[in-house]
Amino acid sequence: MKTTQEYFAHYEAIAALSACMLAAARSGEWGELKTMQSAYRDLIDGLREADPSSELDDSARARKLELVRRILADDAAIRDLTAPSLARLSAALFTVNRPVRVLKKMIGLR
Repeated sequence: MKTTQEYFAHYEAIAALSACMLAAARSGEWGELKTMQSAYRDLIDGLREADPSSELDDSARARKLELVRRILADDAAIRDLTAPSLARLSAALFTVNRPVRVLKKMIGLR
């Protein structure tokens, strides 16, 4: 079990990384964003190991809530920025694969 100080340091690290991820998404640095996602997942997994929420006083719970809100806001903003790129990629893949699907259908392949 982590101490409360270690617990909040972990949340602060997640919030800082999510802010960096948002900055990368805003700059269109998709490779950098992907690299940071791995570290982000590792931090989240580490947080799941120790959650002293039952031991937090009102002040600490408020601090935790603020950090979680920041992290979720960054996550939502990242999704808003990546959705158009993913839609363009999906459309491009559909366009590339469409002739193959049409040809297979014409010759009776599935």
